[in-house]
Amino acid sequence: MSGVRVASLKGRLHLLVDQLAIDVEEASDGRFGPDPQSAFDHWADFTEWMSTVRVDDSVATSYLASDLDTPISRPPQIFAIGLNYADHAAESKMTLPEHPVVFTKFASSLTGADVEVALSGERVDWEAELVVVIGEAGRDIPVERAWDHVAGLAVGQDLSDRAVQTRGNPAQFSLGKSFKGYAPVGPVTPLSQLPSASDRDALAIKCVLEEADGTSRTLQEGSSADMVFSISEIIHRLSTTVEFRPGDLIFTGTPSGVGIGRDPQEFLRAGQVLTTEIEGLGSITQRMI
Repeated sequence: MSGVRVASLKGRLHLLVDQLAIDVEEASDGRFGPDPQSAFDHWADFTEWMSTVRVDDSVATSYLASDLDTPISRPPQIFAIGLNYADHAAESKMTLPEHPVVFTKFASSLTGADVEVALSGERVDWEAELVVVIGEAGRDIPVERAWDHVAGLAVGQDLSDRAVQTRGNPAQFSLGKSFKGYAPVGPVTPLSQLPSASDRDALAIKCVLEEADGTSRTLQEGSSADMVFSISEIIHRLSTTVEFRPGDLIFTGTPSGVGIGRDPQEFLRAGQVLTTEIEGLGSITQRMI
């Protein structure tokens, strides 16, 4: 089945096909449970079953984007990579890192694809990000086998309270990026749904801001091909320290165009709507309140 994504719809595991949703527990006759995490715990079996599903043979229902939860509500681990685009490092006035800069976004900050986000202060920034979802556990993973451990890709935002993030010395990266709703993630697109393997490392990324008066402008526009550390390299390097587990998330960094790098600096305000889109993966939307 083509054009399918894996999602959590009102807390239950679903497949999304166009504008229709298929409840996995019902369609699989109980082979897979309702918990979205169960798909990633048994990813090889799940993808094999998924390839046999036909929309015509299933009870498919329509859905609203606002009904979508984060696809994995309890990921074992969340990794986030800082300064992973040269243009973003430049606008941040920082040198390119020799090793991946790693922090986390705590799981309580995860939210769905179309949500309201309460701003935590006056210096909240945007960071459009490609999110990797791990489907196979592993440690000491070679670069050439890294993609074998990936279940799929998703659209994410690394919303960041810069006042909290830069409070004190050293900075509080993880806390500044973990307020409620500051880690929106869209449905997961399995790798099999991307047209070719080369697309995985060259996806267009775009972030658009709509003002309360309806006018809009593009804030960020880049490509994952410009990462300092590719997805394969990130997985390899992290796995020399940690053991990846099914359902782990990796926020892979953001291209240039963030608010703190502008002159004058610019931050999110109530009434604005932020939309992040990644080629082949769809889009997510946050309404600031």
